[in-house]
Amino acid sequence: MGKTWKRCLSGLLAAVCIAVGLCALTGCKKKAKSHTRYEITAEYAPENRTLAGTAKVTYENGDDGAVSLLKFRLAPNAYRKDALYSPVSTALHAAAYYEGESYGEMVISSVHGAKSWEVMGDDENILYVYLPETLYQGDKIVLDIGFLTKLAAVNHRTGVSERVVNLGNFYPVLCGVKNGGFYETVYYAEGTPFYTDAADYFLTLTLPKDYVVAVTGGDVTGRTLESKKVCTAACSNAREFALALSRAYKRMETDVGGKTLVYYYYADETPQATLDTAAHAFTYYERMFGAYPYAVYSLAETGLCLDYAAYSGLSFLSDGLRDFDRAAAIAESLARQWWGECVGSDQIENGWQSEGLAAYAAACFFDAHTEYGVRRDDLVAKSLQEYRSYYDVYGSVLGRTDTRMTKHLSEFVNGYEYRCIAHDKAVVMFDTLRKGVGDKKFFAALKRYYGANRFDMASVGALVGAFEKSGVDVHGFFDGFLQGKAIL
Repeated sequence: MGKTWKRCLSGLLAAVCIAVGLCALTGCKKKAKSHTRYEITAEYAPENRTLAGTAKVTYENGDDGAVSLLKFRLAPNAYRKDALYSPVSTALHAAAYYEGESYGEMVISSVHGAKSWEVMGDDENILYVYLPETLYQGDKIVLDIGFLTKLAAVNHRTGVSERVVNLGNFYPVLCGVKNGGFYETVYYAEGTPFYTDAADYFLTLTLPKDYVVAVTGGDVTGRTLESKKVCTAACSNAREFALALSRAYKRMETDVGGKTLVYYYYADETPQATLDTAAHAFTYYERMFGAYPYAVYSLAETGLCLDYAAYSGLSFLSDGLRDFDRAAAIAESLARQWWGECVGSDQIENGWQSEGLAAYAAACFFDAHTEYGVRRDDLVAKSLQEYRSYYDVYGSVLGRTDTRMTKHLSEFVNGYEYRCIAHDKAVVMFDTLRKGVGDKKFFAALKRYYGANRFDMASVGALVGAFEKSGVDVHGFFDGFLQGKAIL
């Protein structure tokens, strides 16, 4: 099998690059970055599942283009009763809505500092803020956005699960910049449907005093006021800011090379084993890819119909996982801190770039830690089997199979197809590449990719270029997989 893969790789490496479909594989000069600072002040009211607050947003135009309109994503509006795009797939609906139908939304009450504002977007999910004056390079503006986030009873990224309040994407988030403009996107149920630039965050949260708070950045300080407490937290260069709140949480932590790993749990019968797995994976990823930029990484057990949800410095872990599935989710969610959070990518058009690389990183971790009883070759073989089954089934049912990896989330038929392409096929691709170029060049390229793109949005070209600098022509290889030409 190894020789066969090497012959396939050699053939692909020798392929002539085709201009059409490879424009994303060309490197480009980095532009100056705009900078955003959020100061969020909010209060959580458990009796009506609401989070009322203000987001003081300081935006500095770092580009040479003029800006007169800012666009903010209102992710909670996907949970509305009449939303056009549900954040939960049909297959996961019953597992997500544990009490039956439940709805949430985000209501914008004011935008101080703007000339005017309105809620727009394809699904009432984008806040348009019209500025009183055009911003040129170096200009700043400060906005105060009043919002009320109503939470659905749902085991999902934003909502109240049976034991935990999941607060991912709970505030107005400035849309990421793509092709010179703010990129609007709806909330697709598959993949990770967000495109967000890194920013600095400061949070002040008031909530009942018996809640324990897991948060991006990890370092929570606060004071108690009778029945309530006020918590503060901050994190710089975070792609998102997320929290998990629970009265049931227990907390344990460990030190790993000067960084703190914290685990919040309530149902886990072997919490030390969970924390140990996270610590082992953390150590491995730092050694293989580069230093973790935050002082604290937190893992929060919660009700979640997904295996996990990763945010900067914090991951939600489903309380329904057992045995190796749980270990795999721990390792993969932690890998997303490197691939997806620190190094951002277009998860709308190229979900494989973070999803697949994190999954393969987890496979490499298990290969290096034989105590888990699973080898990389076994995981790659399983991914290949899943991909081939998808290819055979969809080919016979639909009469065609679109195996392109570079495609918009809206083009995937369902979650099964997304996983087979963005996860399974990507795992096979990265393993094939590793066997072709060798371990030394493979991991050196990933370290280079991480170091050059930390806190940025990395293009496909940035990933390809990292391997090119190792002296290997991989354009044809990536083209074969990404455009669906490679036969597996």
